[in-house]
Amino acid sequence: MSKDCLVFVGSLNREAPYFQGARGVGLGVYSFDEATLEIRKLAETNDVDNPTFLSVTPDGSRIYANSEVFAWREGTVSAYRFDRGSNTLTYLNKQPSLGSITAHNTITRDGTKLLVANYSMGEGGPDRAVAVYGFEKDGALTPPLASVSHRGSGPNAARQERSHAHSVTETIAGGTAIVADLGIDQLVSYRIGQDGKLTKLTESALTPGAGPRHLALHPNGRFVFVMNELDSTVVSMALDEASGKLSIIDAKPAVPAEARDSNHCADIQISPDGRFVYGSNRGHDSVVIMAVDQQTGVLSLVGYAPCGGATPRNLALTPSGSHLFSANQNADRISIFARDAASGMLTDTGRAIEIGTPMCVRIVR
Repeated sequence: MSKDCLVFVGSLNREAPYFQGARGVGLGVYSFDEATLEIRKLAETNDVDNPTFLSVTPDGSRIYANSEVFAWREGTVSAYRFDRGSNTLTYLNKQPSLGSITAHNTITRDGTKLLVANYSMGEGGPDRAVAVYGFEKDGALTPPLASVSHRGSGPNAARQERSHAHSVTETIAGGTAIVADLGIDQLVSYRIGQDGKLTKLTESALTPGAGPRHLALHPNGRFVFVMNELDSTVVSMALDEASGKLSIIDAKPAVPAEARDSNHCADIQISPDGRFVYGSNRGHDSVVIMAVDQQTGVLSLVGYAPCGGATPRNLALTPSGSHLFSANQNADRISIFARDAASGMLTDTGRAIEIGTPMCVRIVR
């Protein structure tokens, strides 16, 4: 097997009024050598609309790309195959997402299903918060197996006028999905059935107006870390696997106090050893670094690293944990940082993937 990492990038190629331009090409694949920092483009296709989020199988052979297109009543999810020998992308199929502004997806740990979250704007259409798909033998998506909807609102009238499911994450133990709903300030836990059916277990409340967006899971399975977009906080929570209930342990600001009013948090990642979490700050244009107490889950601020551009929408760590990539949406640049495993600190390597409007980056070995 090649020592290089495979880097999958989704970039915006259709205009949307809430994004600042669409200068991307769609779906791209790159190789990255962690020893030399060499980057090579392997494949690219522009036949997928606005792939704002991707999931990739552990071997890099299949990619599932959400299409987030403004004014569509339903987004789509597209399946592609990547051949590592010939460096070619092959389209498999696509399915409707059952909701608008399709924001996030994840492959279940047993490799049998894809879970998709729809942020949703306005009303009409199927308007489902989460949809579940199976896989055909070739990796193509089946029609939806199941779906659920959320109802409610939050105190931020401009952003929380309705439910906005922003991500869906399966627990470390597997079989339980946690949906971060920005619109209702809830983490909603579901049991994932063998047939794809989602059975609600519980709802876990966050601070009103927090706006939960993305989650990171501690390798020990006991802690869950939440990036709150609206109040720019990182929250540590304890997970009860049996009930799906999450309880707040700690909350820390993701940015200095003077930057909070102009910042919107985005992604969160955790180091392979579970000692540090990394969150992206759009506005402050930084990556916040926090240490995790391995016994209690309490967070402590380590520092901030400039993101190497503007509007860091998405982050990804290499499987080794040695490098962190920051997809800087409005700088047309994915910056590459070296990570110190002992201190957690990041150092800009000066290397980058130059690409228009990068939205999502995923890395496998």
